[in-house]
Amino acid sequence: MHFTFSHNNINVLDLEKSLLFYQENLGLSETRRIAPPHGEFIIVFLGDGQTAHRLELTWMRDWEQPYNLGDNEFHLAMETEDMQKAHELHEKNGVICYENKAMGIYFINDPDGYWIEIIPKK
Repeated sequence: MHFTFSHNNINVLDLEKSLLFYQENLGLSETRRIAPPHGEFIIVFLGDGQTAHRLELTWMRDWEQPYNLGDNEFHLAMETEDMQKAHELHEKNGVICYENKAMGIYFINDPDGYWIEIIPKK
């Protein structure tokens, strides 16, 4: 038996704001949308155009409070070939929430407070 990664899910309060964040800051684009007629939820899958892995954003119509992220120890990680250019973009957009210069990495946070680790491509 063999398992492969498919996607990770995060729940979001403002779907349009989150879509804009992931497109502007990470270049992710919508690959699929599930929007049942009853309107209770919308699921949007985002992809990087290079790998099969997807980020699933789930918006729940009746959810109004911020999601409890606990200690925010879990996170996504994204690789980039140009750390300097990425850092400049994220600094300009005001989304950097933590830097570890000794390790050569930093984190950005999305509109719901989820952390995304930015690491150099190996």
